[in-house]
Amino acid sequence: MSAKVAIAVAAHPDDVEFLMGGTLLLLKQAGWETHYLNVSSGNCGSQKMGSEETAKVRGEEAKEAAKLLGAKWHEGFSKDLEILYDTSHLRKLAAILRGVAPDVVLTHAPHDYMEDHVNVCRLAVTAAFTHSMPNFETDPPTEPPFKEVVLYHAMPYGLRDPLRKRVTAGLYVDVAEVADEKLAALSAHESQRSWLDASQGLDSYLARMEELDREVGRLSGRYERAEGWRRHHHPGFSTEDVDPLADALRKDCFVNEKYERNLEKGD
Repeated sequence: MSAKVAIAVAAHPDDVEFLMGGTLLLLKQAGWETHYLNVSSGNCGSQKMGSEETAKVRGEEAKEAAKLLGAKWHEGFSKDLEILYDTSHLRKLAAILRGVAPDVVLTHAPHDYMEDHVNVCRLAVTAAFTHSMPNFETDPPTEPPFKEVVLYHAMPYGLRDPLRKRVTAGLYVDVAEVADEKLAALSAHESQRSWLDASQGLDSYLARMEELDREVGRLSGRYERAEGWRRHHHPGFSTEDVDPLADALRKDCFVNEKYERNLEKGD
């Protein structure tokens, strides 16, 4: 039996490491085949280098980070602040997802602080939806895998939606045992340390990621460090009751029953 497959689809180089890296590492340890995609080149992520040089530097950093995560790197096809929910982007992303044929897609929250994250989320959802649609044209042409796919949304940055409302997870993954590996992968994005200090007031790039993991861990009520996930609604993607992420990481995660009960009540 072939290995299960997961792909992390994020907007910019370093987003996977911040929000999804621990889960990707644990899936790799569980025997899954893992993939890594940043839709944008990250070309605006510098105040010192030009766009082309920044994209080149960040691309090499992302390749190294994917290697440290044990995931296959895929080249992006857009630029910072130019990720749009349009047919061109959708055809390209659908081709990548069809080629990977994932069982699980990890991507951004549907509501986040910046539009690149939101648009990547929307593109990932629709691209995954084409998993059994041979009449949808992709760029390049790629046959659909005709297999179920389940999407999971990461926590928004800062654990709040754009209007500052607190967000909780439906599934918490304990990432304490892979904390060092996750930190090493983020450290590969050396060009971002000074940029984020200057542009977004992050006093310490690496410390901020660890702080976020600890905050999600506190929300879980169980773990020291965690990543949080919300499962996308199943119609058009899979049967109703499948939860492959929880199944794969059973010893390292728990389903937030309160979150699930609130879903049923409409809260």
